[in-house]
This record gives sequence, C-alpha cells and structure tokens, in this order.
Amino acid sequence: MTVASELPDVNEGSISFELSSEQKAIREVAREFALKEIDPIVEEIDEAQRFPTEVFEKAAELGFLGIIFPEEYGGAGLGYVEYYLVIMELSRVDPAVGLSVAAHNSLCSNHIYKFGSEEQRQRWVVPLARGEKIGAWSLTEPEAGSDAAGTRTHAEKVDGGWLLNGSKTFTTHGSVGDTCVVFAVTDPDGPRHHNISAFVLERGMEGFRAGKKENKLGTRASDTAEVIMENCLVPESHLLGELGEGFIQALEILDGGRISIAAMGVGTARGAYETARAYALERKQFDRPIAQFQAIGFYLAEMATQIEAAETLTLAAAQAMDSGDSVSRLAAEAKLLAGETAVRCAERGVQIHGGYGFVKDYRAEKFYRDCKLCTIGEGTSEIQKLVIARRLLDQS
Repeated sequence: MTVASELPDVNEGSISFELSSEQKAIREVAREFALKEIDPIVEEIDEAQRFPTEVFEKAAELGFLGIIFPEEYGGAGLGYVEYYLVIMELSRVDPAVGLSVAAHNSLCSNHIYKFGSEEQRQRWVVPLARGEKIGAWSLTEPEAGSDAAGTRTHAEKVDGGWLLNGSKTFTTHGSVGDTCVVFAVTDPDGPRHHNISAFVLERGMEGFRAGKKENKLGTRASDTAEVIMENCLVPESHLLGELGEGFIQALEILDGGRISIAAMGVGTARGAYETARAYALERKQFDRPIAQFQAIGFYLAEMATQIEAAETLTLAAAQAMDSGDSVSRLAAEAKLLAGETAVRCAERGVQIHGGYGFVKDYRAEKFYRDCKLCTIGEGTSEIQKLVIARRLLDQS
C-alpha cells in the first residue's frame, strides 16, 4: 500500500532553519521527483534487489549526482544544505535510493574532488558529477570495519605504478560502479594512520572485479558488494593526494558522509512517521480512528519531536560544512541522533500499523528494514559516541 503521494507537508507548522526560495524550490523538485519516479517502483526494486539505473539517469538530469561540486566540474554548484534536502526527500520515499545518491556524491566523487589534482578532477569528477559514471568507495574490509586503520589490502610499488592485492566488503555500488576509490597499505612498516594511500580504480582494469553481491536486510535496491584486487596494476597517476595519507583523507570524507547518513536517517524517520500518521487517521477500531487513542497520539508526538530535533542538528552540521567550519563532532552528533531516530520511528510505525505493519503490502515494513543501516553505515552509533567523546575531552 503506497500512501506517499497523499501525505501532507510535514514541515507545515514546524520549527526549521529558514530556507531561501532557491532551497525551497530544490526541496520541492526533489520531493516531486521522488514521488513521480521512485514511489511507483519502490516495492519492485526492493523485492528484486535491483539497482534502478533508470532512476539514476533521471536524477543526473536534475543535477542530483553532482550536487556539491562546482559547475566547472559538471556539478550543480550547491552546498550541503541543498544536499541534505535532496537526500532527505529521496530517503523519505526510498532510503535505498537516498543511500546510493549519497554514497555517489559524498564518498567517491567528493574524495577525488577534495584530494585529486586538477587533471584527476577533470578525468573522474566531471563524468561522476554529470552522472555519466557511477562511483564507489572501498574502505571497509572483513577484518577492518570500525578499525579502518587495520586495512590489509596492500599496494606494492612496481615499474609502472602500484600492484594492488586484497579485498573490500560492504562497498556501495561494488558491482555497478564505474569508478572506485580504494584504500591500500603502501608502507607496511610505516606509522599507523600514515601508511595507507587512496587510489582510483576503474571498471575493466585487469585484476579488479566485483565479488559477492550482498543479500541484505534492507536498502536492497542500493547495490552492495565485495571488491577484489588480484595483482591489479594501478598507474602512478591514479594515486590520490599524498602517499600514506589515505586514512587521514578518509576521516575528512567521512565527516561529509555522516551528514549524508543523517539526512538519510531524517528522511527514513519522516517516511515512517508519515505513513504511520496516515494509517492512524484511516484505520478504525471501536468505531473511531486509532489516531484518537492516546497511546497512538503519544507515539506520533514522540516521533515528530525526535524528527524535528534530528533535522535541526543535521541542518546545523550542513550549514557548518558550507561555512568551512570544523564539523567532525557536529556531523557525528547529527548522524548518531538521526540514525537512532530513524530506528525508533520505524519501530513505532510498525507498531501503529499492528499486524499490517508486518506485511509487505504496507510501506511501514520496508522502513523498518531500511532504518537499521542508519546506525551502522559511515560508522556505527558506538563509533559516533567515541568521536563525540574525544572531541569533548579534547576541548576540556
């Protein structure tokens, strides 16, 4: 049962940052796109675990695949506030699409833009921002998840470049991506945090391939797969930034990535809340809508309050990013709150639906499956608490 097209404006009467007329227009374009192009196929692409190429092609036409990049590099020339609005609205209808658009922008494309040379930007960022190529970002390994500095994939210096061997897991767009940023140890004896480098790999390179495609609990239309390097010769020109600084680069990229997942979390929570509210107004028991029962009203009140708080914090992080301020703590706080809010709202959404929340005919079930990634991707909730605590103690 699809109800997204019938939903009221969730922002009506709510507290929010003052958006410019342009930002409001961007939000509306993203909302209309999600309702028209994504909403009708949500169940199909989720059940088939199909990456919606046709949606990405249309998103590219609107500039959604290059939101945060300057126009000279094929982007839309917008900031993180606009980026938040787009990812939130897409995730409000399908968190899987929001996740894919976010990973393409803030991880792969952004890493090359921030740390690549002008030649590398022209070569890779331009087609990525235009949506001509799909980006992937491979950091996590089977034995190096939260401890990313424990990377085992290694790169050996040889004539003509670097020879990469190893594997990565949980790579968004691992099997559909065209351009992939991969992290590898380039100095086994070097100091921890300064012995890993980042490289750009391209589909079709000898020794570079996708491995197992993951069969996931949620966000099933967003491709997630292993990435494998077997004696993959990578030219020197594919090294991003300074040798040995890949891990430090990753930490900076993850700040933006956490704003992405926070936006996804807010959108997921909104979608769960809106479907639950619509159902509660329609479903009758004891001759009246269940929304009139205090228990259900309290659930909705709690959900709306938590969403407002998560959105306010995430927008603050986005504005700080646009202002060039340090955002490590703020991005971690936003991601922590928004991720946990998504889980709470999705759980309440299922409860409000009762037995119907447990079947796939209603969207509540999907939000419940999709939401959990928001507390895992781009660093678990526990890692966010660690980041926040360290920043707080550093400032004491």
